Amino acid sequence: MKIALIGITGRVGSRVADELLRRGHAVTGIARNRGEVPPQPGLTVQLGDATDPQGLTPLLKGHDAVVSATRFVSTDAKPLLAAVKDAGVPRLLVVGGAGSLLVGPDRMLIDTPDFPDAYKPEARAGVVFLDTLRKEDVLDWTFLSPSALFEPGERTGKFRLGGDELLVDEHGKSWISMEDYAIALADEIETPRHSRARFTVGY
Repeated sequence: MKIALIGITGRVGSRVADELLRRGHAVTGIARNRGEVPPQPGLTVQLGDATDPQGLTPLLKGHDAVVSATRFVSTDAKPLLAAVKDAGVPRLLVVGGAGSLLVGPDRMLIDTPDFPDAYKPEARAGVVFLDTLRKEDVLDWTFLSPSALFEPGERTGKFRLGGDELLVDEHGKSWISMEDYAIALADEIETPRHSRARFTVGY
């Protein structure tokens, strides 16, 4: 498949690119600075910005799917959706956040007392982004939320998938490595199971 990846220079975006390239997909990495992306076989890098939908549209044309791995505080869902649709790409997959996951009836993780204040602006923006996606009925979208602790780590290939609720292990810990997250996202690209839906991944 040919996949456009917006935000390839980020910690998650770079790992998603590595996973897709490992599987033999052709990846077009879209970044604001081409020099930040090391060359790899199967990877093409284009200069682009998620905040410039008019400039983004021609870069997305001809791809089977688009992956957005940008920060929510700097990305508006509506122009991005418009760019993907104008480019004629049928699918958008979004690297989501954990803040919008449910931890009880109608209670999101972001609304719990221990949720760090420093992460709230990004998490709130992620909630708005997801709400916008849920109103989209033309494009085939998927929003993948990580677990609460989301850091670089091991690529184990062993994890669980869930829906809208935060996943925790037997010790009450909610976590996933960025490497295993990338596996779950690549799996969804290859074998779609969550059309117009959010799902989550954790140990």
